[in-house]
This record gives sequence, C-alpha cells and structure tokens, in this order.
Amino acid sequence: MPNVDIRGFIFDLDGVLTDTAEYHYLAWQKLADEAGIPFNREKNEALRGVSRRASLMLIIGDRPYSEDQIQEMMARKNSYYVQMIENITAKDLLPGAIALLHELRQAKIKIAIASGSKNARTVITKLGIADLIDSLADGYSVQKAKPAPDLFLYAAHQLDLNPSQCVVVEDAAAGVEAALDGGMWAIGIGPVERVGKAHIVLPNLAGVTWKDLQFRFIHKLSTS
Repeated sequence: MPNVDIRGFIFDLDGVLTDTAEYHYLAWQKLADEAGIPFNREKNEALRGVSRRASLMLIIGDRPYSEDQIQEMMARKNSYYVQMIENITAKDLLPGAIALLHELRQAKIKIAIASGSKNARTVITKLGIADLIDSLADGYSVQKAKPAPDLFLYAAHQLDLNPSQCVVVEDAAAGVEAALDGGMWAIGIGPVERVGKAHIVLPNLAGVTWKDLQFRFIHKLSTS
C-alpha cells in the first residue's frame, strides 16, 4: 500500500474526463455491422481500457482474417472514430472534471493524462484542457497496453514522480489493475463490479474535491 504523499494525478481520458467511450462503441458497432459480426453494448463492456488491436481480436473471435485485413479494419474503425470526435468541445467534459482539474492545479498537484488512445492529443485539444495538464501518455508512448502498468509508469516518470506519489483515475478494470500493479493509488469511476478493486470507487467526478479525496485516502490507509 503506497503512503499518502500524493503529488500527482494521472487521469484516463475516455469515460473519466469525457465520454468518448461512446464514440469508440459506435465506431466498433459500425465496423462489426459491416463485417456481419454480432456486437452490442454488452459485448463492448469487455473493450474498456483495451487497445485497438486487442479490442478487434475480441470482436472477431476465431473468425479467420489475414493480417492485412486486420490492419485495414483497425484503420477503418479509427477513421470512423476520428470523424465522430471532430465536433467535440469543452461541453463534452463530464460533470466535475474541469472543477477537479482546476482545484488540483491550484493545489500544485501535477496532472497527466494516460490514455491508450492514439487520438488522445486531438481530444485534449478539442476539450480545451491542454493547458491544465503537465504530461500526456498515449497509445504511442509504450509497447504494452493496460492491464500492464507501463503507460501509468511512463506518465509518472514524465511527471518526475515516484509511482507511490501518484493517483490514477480510471473507469476500466484493466486500468485499475494496471495502477495497482504499478504501485499507485487508484480511483475507480463506475460500478463496483467493474472497478471495485480501486482504493476509492466513485460513480463519477461530479462534486469530487481534492480535500475530500485526501481525507478518504488517509482514512483508507489508517484502516488497512
């Protein structure tokens, strides 16, 4: 269990700060429909926090596709997603996100975004939060995707912090697992069934304050 010397926050992007997860789902759904592969929201849950290639492999299962076909399908899905996020703005930030970012900034807490998406930089710019973050770790930053801790460890290194000084905010089971394996604090956003292994579980960031989180982390440490 890390100590409570928290100096940095590492936020996942999709499903935590903005709901681009919905656009990922719609893009995968369109691809699956074109390929005649059964897919729905329930099956999409398994793709949370999973890389593009691993997501496609889960969708196609044991259906025989060549490497060239797989590459084309990944590119096609990405083009659908990029089209869908073209018009996102600061209005697409989830409730509580911008307030918490500003509060952490004022408290001199370093902020990174760690997203497996290769479109993360575009999304951050369109959301208007680029000036609120100190570092970005994205799909180009590391080889191993979540649940490997590499992306979060890279982000911590970019912030010049030890993993134990960082809090990861995640909405995917794979992301929570990666944070814990990396020796970091974890805040899970979503249902307990999905993110219950995190140190703190919240339905969303609405009304969440740094002061409250500090108190909860100290309480968690004292009762562990």
